[in-house]
Amino acid sequence: MCGITGWVSFDRDLRAEAETLDAMTETMSCRGPDDRGTWTEGPAALGHRRLAIIDLPGGRQPMTAETPDGTVALVYSGETYNFTELRRELTDRGHRFSTDSDTEVVLRGYLEWGEALPERLNGMYAFAVWDGRHDKLVMIRDRMGIKPFYYYPTPDGVLFGSEPKAILANPLAPARVRLDGLRELFTFVKTPGHAIWDGMREVEPGTVVTVDRSGPRRRVYWQLETRPHTDDRDTSIATVRSLLEDIVRRQLVADVPRCTLLSGGLDSSAMTALAARQHGEKVRSFAVDFVGQSDHFVADELRGTPDTPFVHDVARASATDHQDIVLDAHALADLDVRAKVIRARDLPMGFGDMDASLYLLFQAIREHSTVALSGESADEVFGGYLQFFDEEARSAETFPWLVRFGRDFGDDADVLRPDLTEALDLESYVADGYRTAVAGIRRLDGESDFEYRMRRICHLHLTRFVRVLLDRKDRASMAVGLEVRVPYCDHRLVEYVYNAPWSLKSFDGREKSLLREATADLIPKSVYDRVKSPYPSTQDPKYAIALQDHAKDLLARPAHPVFDLVDRERVHRAAHRDSPQITQASRRGLERTLDLALWLDMYAPDVLLT
Repeated sequence: MCGITGWVSFDRDLRAEAETLDAMTETMSCRGPDDRGTWTEGPAALGHRRLAIIDLPGGRQPMTAETPDGTVALVYSGETYNFTELRRELTDRGHRFSTDSDTEVVLRGYLEWGEALPERLNGMYAFAVWDGRHDKLVMIRDRMGIKPFYYYPTPDGVLFGSEPKAILANPLAPARVRLDGLRELFTFVKTPGHAIWDGMREVEPGTVVTVDRSGPRRRVYWQLETRPHTDDRDTSIATVRSLLEDIVRRQLVADVPRCTLLSGGLDSSAMTALAARQHGEKVRSFAVDFVGQSDHFVADELRGTPDTPFVHDVARASATDHQDIVLDAHALADLDVRAKVIRARDLPMGFGDMDASLYLLFQAIREHSTVALSGESADEVFGGYLQFFDEEARSAETFPWLVRFGRDFGDDADVLRPDLTEALDLESYVADGYRTAVAGIRRLDGESDFEYRMRRICHLHLTRFVRVLLDRKDRASMAVGLEVRVPYCDHRLVEYVYNAPWSLKSFDGREKSLLREATADLIPKSVYDRVKSPYPSTQDPKYAIALQDHAKDLLARPAHPVFDLVDRERVHRAAHRDSPQITQASRRGLERTLDLALWLDMYAPDVLLT
């Protein structure tokens, strides 16, 4: 797990641009605290920051291979979980290895199979290969988009990086955001390829982007496809269990301390129990909690129970070495923490205290472990969210999570200036995005209207919603040098469960029926019976009071550029309202305002309202 960056300029020799390459590379230092390296040859310059996970002494990058026709150089971020089998196959084909790293397997795999390599990989990865034999750059991203990857076409080549900050460190890429970037920022639709920053693009999941003198071209090597599911219930449950056992076994491989993220929900509990069975030593587990939350918890429509009692049930049942990371309102509202989150993400994404708590959780875990397994994405794969069972959300001709968000949290875009709200026209942007997102979802012959609707909802979650959460997870974890692996994103599991009909995914009338039954023998009965509860949010009123105090300080700076975007009077009303009367929408509006202000201070972007 690392940070990568680079620059290809076909009209110049980049050996004269070492200072700029170094600046781009150093923006990735949090992603790779263990080592750094750069490589330049003619029109190509590559930078790498390393977080050492496998073959600690032997996996240095950039990694090169000399051929009779030129140098092939690689910068790689992520993990290839089937590297042992690939190494064996490549050895049989005559390749010789000088390290034990999965990086060298990927490099040798490219020499053997070229751009057909990613079809053979199982893992999470974003990597770039400079192929000096053909003067081309090849950029490849994993199927689910677990690892981030951005690029910025230039008149004579391209800039790329794990994160936008690496690209923005190059003078060729101005920090500029237009209206369309703001539209993406203030909706929750995750348009494929959209990077928000003007001129920048994402390498889309499951895609190869090749850049040569004729410019960039892209090839999709994987996408979520509709296929008939012929297995009965028992076979489906057994297949899910078999896949999970193989996935967890592969993802436990590391030469550094490992742990699991444990929330007390079905997803993380099943994963932790599987890890405890397979790991050769006691598994460490960590959970987030808030001061006083368990003792003073108040149930609401989203969260019916606190996490901690269920976390402890699992820790006892699986005999983990467990630790609760308990956070207080002061830490969650701290502007320095909020600024670190924004710096990690390069954008004010608006998850509020849940962003802060995730960052602080990962920071605490990093003191003990370098690799963590997460239950992220099981809700998207198996159908766990409330909107899967909400008739209004299921029948709406829009992204179903937006129906739930509007009802449960209100609209944080309400904090924007009325003239900006009119110019953005977010309703049309969302509607256009939804039509595009559902246009290519194939319907099976004989599939009922209801089953097809649920297929579309599952597809939307797996190709749009999950990418927001995966990006959030990656940025918060890599900002503190922690690698978080996501077993439920293994493409084999995703493909298999996606094509199971909804009647099978919810055969007992509950969420995630296949996962629950596949792991029923591993988890405590309390977890088996527990209703889905989202990632926790603090209920401490001190948090809202702290937000108001920060907003009042901001209001005392009326010339701040944030007020070119947000409605100062609305912020004033929310900041001076009695704290017990602060609504979810007002709280989110204050969070969004503070995030925008910090982002503007940090990046000084040129915001063009065109």
